[in-house]
Amino acid sequence: MAYNLLKGKKGIIFGALDERSIAWKVARKAHEEGAEFTLTNAPIAMRMGAINELAASCNAEVIPADATSMEDLEQLFTKSAEILGGKIDFILHSIGMSPNVRKKKSYGDLNYDWFHKTLDISGISFHRVMQTAEKLDVMNEWGSILALTYIAAQRTFPDYSDMAQAKSVLESIARSYGYRFAKSKNVRVNTISQSPTLTTAGSGEGGFDAFMHYADKMSPLGNASAEDCANYVVMMFSDLTRMVTMQNLMHDGGFSSSGITEDIIEELKK
Repeated sequence: MAYNLLKGKKGIIFGALDERSIAWKVARKAHEEGAEFTLTNAPIAMRMGAINELAASCNAEVIPADATSMEDLEQLFTKSAEILGGKIDFILHSIGMSPNVRKKKSYGDLNYDWFHKTLDISGISFHRVMQTAEKLDVMNEWGSILALTYIAAQRTFPDYSDMAQAKSVLESIARSYGYRFAKSKNVRVNTISQSPTLTTAGSGEGGFDAFMHYADKMSPLGNASAEDCANYVVMMFSDLTRMVTMQNLMHDGGFSSSGITEDIIEELKK
């Protein structure tokens, strides 16, 4: 049921690739709640996905942009403001990619050029996005900017590799830019730390099915679904959360607060 939480709000959604993407589900939910937005992804990613199908269903325009390119980002924000008829109220950064993980490089044998790309794509791009938005003055007062992250920024998960460092950078940027944007425009900046989710990007990590099962057993409420994450994102975009900023918000069914659970104990007894 739609409640029009985002009626009249305008934004930009980064990272929708296909129907398994959290950003895809956020776009659908934001559209249901009355938002208008543009969609963007890197040109190479767009060739792999079905973003035009999503755009048609949400009455949104697609603007290709590489989030590591300042020129692309400037064009994205300028064109989005023209299409949407003014400043924007929300941004979702749902971008993450590690060449080392994709090519199955051991953490003790990383390619450092690829490591730099991981940091730029998955972490530093969040700073690029907000710096561009600030310089072009495209954010409305009391807007909301979000990025998706993962608990590997705080804890070690071997197969997550250099993405863990990228997520740490991402969360630190959210705090630092959250302070800056709050003081200048009352704009809030947060990250949402989501349960392991079977997206196209997430499923590329080794042993992912086994880990999803483990996380589900370690979470009193079970793993949070992509649909539930989309609902949370929409709430964070709404005026109901105007005073929440500089936070890393755990959306993981209780995983982050659990030492061990009865379900895990029962698994170990078998």
